[in-house]
Amino acid sequence: MGGLASIGVPGLIIILVIVLILFGPRKLPEVGSAVGKTLSEFKKSAKDIMDDEDEITVKEPKKPDQG
Repeated sequence: MGGLASIGVPGLIIILVIVLILFGPRKLPEVGSAVGKTLSEFKKSAKDIMDDEDEITVKEPKKPDQG
């Protein structure tokens, strides 16, 4: 699955330093808040999609065995 889990602590430290240089210490809370809201919306949307898929599979009638 890789992704964010494979970055590790040194990678996260480097990313935080780059963000600090780009946005400065005054903008960090604002940037963090925006990222948090974005992640929360993404998780909510992904959960809704998964729930919809589960609903669709439950509502499909099962076909009788033909043999």
